[in-house]
Amino acid sequence: MPDSILPKKSTTRKSPSTLTPLELDLMKVLWSLGSGTVLQVQTELCGTKLAYTTVQTMLNVLQSKGKVRRVLKDRAYIYSPNVSRIEAVSATMRDLIDRMFEGSAESLVMGLLESKHLSPERLAALSRKLKEKE
Repeated sequence: MPDSILPKKSTTRKSPSTLTPLELDLMKVLWSLGSGTVLQVQTELCGTKLAYTTVQTMLNVLQSKGKVRRVLKDRAYIYSPNVSRIEAVSATMRDLIDRMFEGSAESLVMGLLESKHLSPERLAALSRKLKEKE
């Protein structure tokens, strides 16, 4: 069968190491609380009206992905983050750089400059901070 007829592989599927927007919202709550039950996480979700069962399902998905761990206490599971915010940011940045910039962090920075998300002045300030850390 010619290649042009074969279905193309989806390039929009997220890497298992990255978090979906809803997963990120749940992780932010857990990073803030340290740990919590489904009800506590549901209560802390700002601006969303997610059903208890939706929050429970998503926490279980995060647990199956290894992003959170849970412990049964009395009759409720207590969920806590299994990855830090820094680890999540690092995995997301690595995925973004790999997918969008062919592994080049320099291309990411140039993209930020070209899209006006990073001004030359701010880049200079960041460069000074980098030199201070060396």
